Amino acid sequence: MKLLVTGGAGFIGSALIRHVLKNTDHAVVNLDCLTYAASLDGLAEFDGDARYAFERVDIRDAAALAGVFAKHAPDGVLHLAAESHVDRSIDGPDDFIQTNIVGTFRLLEESLRYFRALPAERQAAFRFHHISTDEVYGSLGDTGFFTETTRYAPNSPYSASKAASDHLVRAWHHTYKLPVVITNCSNNYGPYQFPEKLIPVIILNALAGKPLPVYGTGSNIRDWLYVDDHARALMTVFERGALGEQYNIGGFNEKRNLDLVHAICALLDELRPDAGGPYARLITFVEDRKGHDLRYAIDASKIEQELGWRPAETFETGIRKTVEWYLNHLDWCRGLQKTYGGERLGLKGARA
Repeated sequence: MKLLVTGGAGFIGSALIRHVLKNTDHAVVNLDCLTYAASLDGLAEFDGDARYAFERVDIRDAAALAGVFAKHAPDGVLHLAAESHVDRSIDGPDDFIQTNIVGTFRLLEESLRYFRALPAERQAAFRFHHISTDEVYGSLGDTGFFTETTRYAPNSPYSASKAASDHLVRAWHHTYKLPVVITNCSNNYGPYQFPEKLIPVIILNALAGKPLPVYGTGSNIRDWLYVDDHARALMTVFERGALGEQYNIGGFNEKRNLDLVHAICALLDELRPDAGGPYARLITFVEDRKGHDLRYAIDASKIEQELGWRPAETFETGIRKTVEWYLNHLDWCRGLQKTYGGERLGLKGARA
């Protein structure tokens, strides 16, 4: 098959493309407009590969999308293109509304037009896979899990924009019969994550001797999913998921933010010890994020029971691989840090 992957220069998108090209016979068209958080470095090994093509296109540009479909005639779409940083959505929601909602609408419209013109045998194989987030479900208390039937209750401009895009995809399936699947994942981590996100920020700040910012008391809980496990899950759902269905993808790794930071510090103490003492000395509690969701936790039993997927990495193996990767790619990280200053976004000042 030839797969059109939107947002393929992003963190998860590039991991998906690497997985496809290394482990399947599919070809990939990478469609990305190369925003500040995009990088083609993680795909450089495929330059010149006959199974890989790159198109610099914004998903809000309907005419450009039509040109890509006409040129490449894909057999399916995996839609990852999105603005994804919660703090940025709080400070400037417009880009999130335009890309995540309007952009998804443009892509759905062009995918439907293209799908309707396909011969019957190609229609039978075509599908549109929309990749979303567990943040659309809102916040959990101390117990319970998000399931595929959990009521949507987004609490940030980012999660609201993703919830809207999920609803659009579902509507295009039920109203226009576009063959779709939807996945909602927990927090991803791993190689090539843009260094504004929590795990890279902690690693890079620690190595630079800077404060390690932790929102509030660090008691917020997230379920962590290694990005290569997510890539495998996405292809599993794309190839074998039931049309019109939604699948939650989680890592079975709930961690308090403070415990996560301590785990990273312990690994750095082992792998790159600092003469100044344990890295945990740098932990600094900062004013909490506006509307900060207390806890996310995914029930991924549906994808496990119906499609046979489980994460291969434990939190311990995945976070070690991640820290080791960043230690070996500091030049890449520091180059990207220059584009936004290298600080964790959304901070309002340190707390005592």
